[in-house]
Formats: sequence, structure tokens, C-alpha cells
Amino acid sequence: MNITLKILTPLWTGGVDQTCDRLHETGLIGSLRWWYEALVRGLGGYACDPTGEDRCPDKDSNRCVACELFGCTGWARKFRLAMRTTPHIENKAIAAGQSLEIAVIPLRNIEAEEWCLLNATFRLISEYGAIGGKTIFKPSDEPKRQNKFHHLDFGLVTVEFSKESQCQNLDSETIKRYVTDRKWRSGNHKDYSWASLQHFWCVNGRYLARQDDKTSTFNQVLGRKQPKGQGQSLEDQSEPSRWLAGSQQESKKVSSFKSPDKGRTFGFVKPGTVDFDEIKSRLRQVWSDFNPDREFMTGEEVLRKIFT
Repeated sequence: MNITLKILTPLWTGGVDQTCDRLHETGLIGSLRWWYEALVRGLGGYACDPTGEDRCPDKDSNRCVACELFGCTGWARKFRLAMRTTPHIENKAIAAGQSLEIAVIPLRNIEAEEWCLLNATFRLISEYGAIGGKTIFKPSDEPKRQNKFHHLDFGLVTVEFSKESQCQNLDSETIKRYVTDRKWRSGNHKDYSWASLQHFWCVNGRYLARQDDKTSTFNQVLGRKQPKGQGQSLEDQSEPSRWLAGSQQESKKVSSFKSPDKGRTFGFVKPGTVDFDEIKSRLRQVWSDFNPDREFMTGEEVLRKIFT
């Protein structure tokens, strides 16, 4: 598989020392794997948390469908990424406005379903997500602060494929049967069950940001206090706000990007705590002309599009 990665905003794939002097394969693969796992879970399969105590392999040496491709202890990753283009680095990040040629090179046999899932993951990132580090930075509309490093957008790309889709002759039902096959390790997703396309939502063409010292649409949607210096405190103690805001100032449940094309906002819900209707309601409060029927996409709708 050969792809062209068109860099729309700076891309951060920092190495061990947190510098970004080149496109680090490990940084790119780590982010790619995260979205691959969310895709697998969205299709009804099990994907372990490779950083958690329940990571593969289990005591019987079984591994999940994600570890089958990306590797785990005792089982090497099935592919590597070869950079055909040397990226231009600017301000310690891979600069926007360039195209990078990348080859996905198999190291041993990769099943047709795995190629399809990898293709779908790249499409998911390209059309609805983001890749690399620093994607939790939040935009600002403040004239003197919007270009500060911690308010910049990172990780938006478009992906172009060199030939027809790797999912040719494979529909979503075939892929679902593959990821739920009993030969793969199964389990309970526990604390990370939210990281699934079943719970994903996206609005393209909109963004959340800080407007001034007293106003932040991002904090408002999360349920945090809006004035500067109070962003770690909740406006209310409701369960949805506590979950969306998280325990740290950087929420991973909602991400927003200001550019290009008027931005992108996406996130996740947690059944029983916060649902899609709650998210739509919060977005209506900050976007007065928001039409959720036309603009709001659920993970189920995204799955249909990327497997069409």
C-alpha cells in the first residue's frame, strides 16, 4: 500500500526526547494503532489497551485482532512504514502544506481483511480525525494569542491512495465477521470502552475555541468554568460534565481544530453517562445556527461511509 499524506496543519511525531526533527515512524504508528483499535471496537471486535495490565497476549498466548497486525510481546508488527519523502521541519514540527509519500511495507503475510482495516483507518483519520501528538491543543480566537504554540492545530491530514481501495470486494459485514471471529482474544474493554467508533461523533466545518478572558466555547461544551484560570473547575457537577472534562485540563473526550476549512470537532460519548443527544444540546448552545440533522455524524454513519 502506498499513500500520500497531505499535511494540512503541522504534524507532530516526536521521538523519545520529545523533539520532532523528522517523521518518527513510532509516533505515527502509535496514533494509527489508536484509531485502528477504535475502528475494531466500533465493528464489534475486541482490542486490548496495549499500555494496560490486560494487554496481549493473555495467559494462553492469545492476542486480539489489533495486536495481530500491530504486534505485542512475543509477536512482531506485520508491517513497517517507509518514508519516500524527506519532510520539511518548521518550528520543531513537520510543516503544513507539503505532501509526504509513504509506503506500507509488509514484513510477513497480511490478510486481505487487515489491509482493508488499515485502509479504513487512514480514511477515518483523513476525513474525521487527526494523527500524531499535540492534537489536544485548543484553538483560540484571541488576536494576540491565536498563533501561540499551545493554541495551534496539529495533526490534520488528508490521505490519498495510489490505487483502488484495499477493501475491494470486502464489505463491512465481511470485516465485522473477521474482527469478531472466535480465533481472536476477547474480553471486556473496561475503562476504555468509550474509545470506539460506536461512541464516536464528528462535526466538520465547526470549531470550539477561547474567545476572550471570560468566554470559551470549548470549556462551555465540556461543562468547565469559562474564565481564564478557572478552566480546571466544573461549572456544574453533573456526571456528563465530569466525564467529558476528565481529571486533567486536557480532555481527550472532545477535540477541536480551527483550520483549515473552518475546522473540525470530534469526540466520544459514554452510554449511561453522556449520549449523542446531550452532545448535540451542548453544541447548540455555542453554535446558534447549528443543524445537527445535517452536520452531526455518529460513528455508525462514519462506518457506513468509509466502507462504501
